[in-house]
Amino acid sequence: MQVGSTVTDRQVSAISVHPYLPALPDRLDGHCLFLDLDGTLLDLAEAPDAVVVPPGLQAHLGTLSVLLGGALALVTGRPLAFVERLFPGNDFFLAGLHGAEMRNAQGGQPSAAAGDRRLEAAKEQLRHLASKWPGVLVEDKGPAVALHYRQAPEMESAVRALMRETASSVPGWTLQTGKFVVELRPAGRDKGDAIRTFMEHSPFSERSPLAIGDDVTDEQMFAAANAMGGTSFRVGPRSATTVARGRIETPGEVRRWIEKLVS
Repeated sequence: MQVGSTVTDRQVSAISVHPYLPALPDRLDGHCLFLDLDGTLLDLAEAPDAVVVPPGLQAHLGTLSVLLGGALALVTGRPLAFVERLFPGNDFFLAGLHGAEMRNAQGGQPSAAAGDRRLEAAKEQLRHLASKWPGVLVEDKGPAVALHYRQAPEMESAVRALMRETASSVPGWTLQTGKFVVELRPAGRDKGDAIRTFMEHSPFSERSPLAIGDDVTDEQMFAAANAMGGTSFRVGPRSATTVARGRIETPGEVRRWIEKLVS
């Protein structure tokens, strides 16, 4: 997905034939669950490394995974190494870097885009230029790199232009926009692809997918879940165009829903 792009008109129009879902379900019988991380399970933070896992969340996710027969996966733009630091010792299914990295519940080795000298050179250039822009932060994700401008929203145009220029020098990588962030990530995979891969295998294959996310980076995940007979919810204001079939106000509401399910 290139900067400024959205889901297709066909995907957006698909929501019109389904009723709006006013609330998350009280039970998950027959479902599998796909959850984004930042802005969905975790409150957004000013800096990428400042996110906090609330007390009890990992235990609740672990219990919910057991109740679902293991059919729970975290699907995030973060690298898997970062997720594993947030949730040490977890046994969740994981998809990182928008599906470029994937890990099964037994801790199998993730697949990932190979390193590239041009990408490393691009990172150095971004760090050098961003150091002159107060409030613009560089997040090195290994096979990907992101520029965050949450602390300097007036820099949006400059960040986008710089990332477009950078992407032209790194074939095989593509741009992904999000909330106050532009990312250069491996091409060829997105969160929708991650869901489809999980759904090909047990314990997901016999269940109906429920996907929850908060950003444009999650729209392909919503579209994939909807197309497979499942459903989707987007966290945040109702003003954003989305193919999700329901809305949730805040990450806190998602966490309370999970706690209610496991209690």
